[in-house]
Amino acid sequence: MSSHVAYSGARTLVVETADAVPPPPGQVRIAVAYTGICGTDLHIFHGDMDGRVRPPGVLGHEMSGRIAEIGSGVEGWQVGDPVTVMPLRWCGECPACRAGHTSICHRLVFLGIDAPGSMQTSWTVPADTLVRLPADLPLDHAALVEPTAVAVHDVRRAELRPGERALVVGGGPIGLLIAVFARRSGAEVLLAEPDRYRRSIGEGLGLTALDPRDDGFTATVDEWTDGAGAAVAFEVSGAAAGVSTAVAALATRGRLVQVAIHPAPREVDLHRFFWRELTLLGARLYDREDFTAAVDLLTEGVIPAATLISRVEPFGRATEAFVALESGANVVKVLIDCQSGGAGEAR
Repeated sequence: MSSHVAYSGARTLVVETADAVPPPPGQVRIAVAYTGICGTDLHIFHGDMDGRVRPPGVLGHEMSGRIAEIGSGVEGWQVGDPVTVMPLRWCGECPACRAGHTSICHRLVFLGIDAPGSMQTSWTVPADTLVRLPADLPLDHAALVEPTAVAVHDVRRAELRPGERALVVGGGPIGLLIAVFARRSGAEVLLAEPDRYRRSIGEGLGLTALDPRDDGFTATVDEWTDGAGAAVAFEVSGAAAGVSTAVAALATRGRLVQVAIHPAPREVDLHRFFWRELTLLGARLYDREDFTAAVDLLTEGVIPAATLISRVEPFGRATEAFVALESGANVVKVLIDCQSGGAGEAR
């Protein structure tokens, strides 16, 4: 038998069971160890994505596990291999795919949104979505590969250069990961985050973290950049105020990297874009190279996974895990232990 967490309507998750089915040719069955909850999962939980996620939909795309069964025709893998999944399926035929931009395929299928995801004890996926994990990377830490790949892609989209000053607006999991990787890439980084707890996490990682609502914030940015403004601003807050903060902080010919998903259209100071010749860059997903880089960063300890994982909840407490992340109270990243039915603690 296999169990999964299914979205059945706004703010309603149910645990369902089904018979385990052998993987078809070209696919593998994974015993999922951990699944992380992200902002997109919260949007689904709130009912904001019912146009894409049809109940009952199995959530989850930030994961780690081990191969439990291999379908015919799959080579290069063995039962027991630790893996994560790059949760994208593209058509290979649309203009984006033909141009080599498969991760933004016009008909992209995102596992965990458009197709069943990883919040289950047993997950069958195409073998070509697998990403190998080293044996010495703890599986709870490995559940952060997917969000780390997002951060890697975002920083690479910015074409960030050593010595540049980068402002990260929003200190949630992705914002913190961007800040850490931007610093690793040689940038000087400032984190703007109104929540005191998230600022404290950033400061614990050696980042300078400020409340953008403070009266002295603009003056601090001005002093930090010697009056020029930031070369790059990553907008990761998803809030209207975050957009304004990011745009206002940019230097002449600065780059705004839009990372957050905004649920509604936002006003943008286009005069500022005109006056300073700013550039707007969208940053949506990732490529396989971003995934492999993320695995290396976590394995090397560059990404402080233990600090970012605030709590681990057992499979049967998925709703409580979503509510905990939704509250934002002293929490950064929440994982579901997909092989546990009892109480779980962050490790």
